Amino acid sequence: MTEKGTVLLSITGFPADDWMAALTAAAPDRRIVSEPDGPEDASIRYAVVWKPEPDVLSRLPNLQAIFSVGAGVDHVFAAGEPPAVPIVRAVSWDLTMRMSEYVVWRVLDHHRSGAAYRQRQANRIWEEELNQPAASDVTVGIMGLGELGTDAAGKLANLGFRVTGWSRSAKTVDNVTCHHGEDGLKTFLSDLDILVVLLPLTKATRHIVDGDLFAKMKERGPLGAPILINAGRGGLQDEAAILTALDAGRLGAASLDVFETEPLPANSPLWSHPKVTVTPHAAAISVPAELVPPMVRQMDAHEAGEPLSDTVDPTRRY
Repeated sequence: MTEKGTVLLSITGFPADDWMAALTAAAPDRRIVSEPDGPEDASIRYAVVWKPEPDVLSRLPNLQAIFSVGAGVDHVFAAGEPPAVPIVRAVSWDLTMRMSEYVVWRVLDHHRSGAAYRQRQANRIWEEELNQPAASDVTVGIMGLGELGTDAAGKLANLGFRVTGWSRSAKTVDNVTCHHGEDGLKTFLSDLDILVVLLPLTKATRHIVDGDLFAKMKERGPLGAPILINAGRGGLQDEAAILTALDAGRLGAASLDVFETEPLPANSPLWSHPKVTVTPHAAAISVPAELVPPMVRQMDAHEAGEPLSDTVDPTRRY
C-alpha cells in the first residue's frame, strides 16, 4: 500500500489549533505537520494554508497541491510565487450560505432604512415611517459572479429585487441580468441602487472600487444615492475615495467587511463615519469542520488518479 502524503498546515494571522484538530480527525492515516522537517521536506505532498510563511511552499520538492482555507487565494500569491502545482479554493455549502446571509442582511438593512430607525430609537423618536420603496423598484448589482456571488444574486432575486451581475467573462445566471468585460461594466454600473462587491483580488481588480467607478453610477434612485457593500477583499477598494464619495453625497452609505489594512486601524475615519457600517472580516468565516473533510477527500481522490476540482486558473489567479 502506498504511503499517504504528509500534509503541511501553514496558517498565520489566527490560531491554527482548530484546523489541526480537524485535519487530524479527518485524515488519521496521514501525517499532519505545522512546519516542514527541514527547508526541503520531501515528505510533504499537500499544504493547507492561509497567509503561509513567505516562500515556505516553494522549497517543498514534492508538493502536489495547495489548499486555501478561504474562498480567496490572493494570500497564497502574496507569500511569494507559489510552485507550479494546483491551488484549490475553499468551496462549501456552509461558506456560500454564510456569505449569502451577510449580503442579504446588508442589502435589506440598507433597503429598509435600518440605520435611520436605529438612530431614531436611540433618540426616542416616534414618527411616521420613512419612505419605503418596493424591492422590485431597487436594482442590486453583484460585482463578481463566482460561487458566492451567484448564490447571493439568486437569493436577492427571490426576494423580489432587480438583480444584475458583472464578471470578467460571460456568465449566465437565472433571474439575473448579466454583463461582462470592460464594455459591460459601464452599463452594469449605470443603473445600480446597491453595489455588492465579491470580486477576487488580482492585479486587475486592485482598487477597482474607486472614484472613477462611483462616477459611472447613477446619482439618485429610490434609496437616494447609491450604496456600497464590499465583502470581497480590502485591496479592491480605495478607502480615501469611498470617504470622499460619502462626504460628497456621491455614495449614500457603505457596509464594509474588508479593508486595505486588517485589523482596521483604530484611527481610521471609517470606524466613526455616520454612513459606514464596519464588520471585522466576518461575512463568511471558514469553519474547519465544514471545509477540511472535502479537502481530505480531494487528497485521497488525487492519489487514486482523479483530477482536483475547484482549482485556480494560474493565469487569472482566481
